[in-house]
Amino acid sequence: MTDTYCARCGDASGHPDHTACDAALVLEPPRYCTTCRRRMVVQVVPSGWTARCSEHGELHGGYADLPPHP
Repeated sequence: MTDTYCARCGDASGHPDHTACDAALVLEPPRYCTTCRRRMVVQVVPSGWTARCSEHGELHGGYADLPPHP
């Protein structure tokens, strides 16, 4: 079984409509591991974020790719 999970709400990716989750993840770090659904330890700093799953390791993200604020 190769289910994947939503990084924001933790529900299975096959569940209906994750449009709001996808939009929120543009500005927010992931909260759930997409492989095992564990809640991740998240640290946010001005330049980006780090999210760590105890089973699958760390993810890193930055805010440099975001469009400038109008």
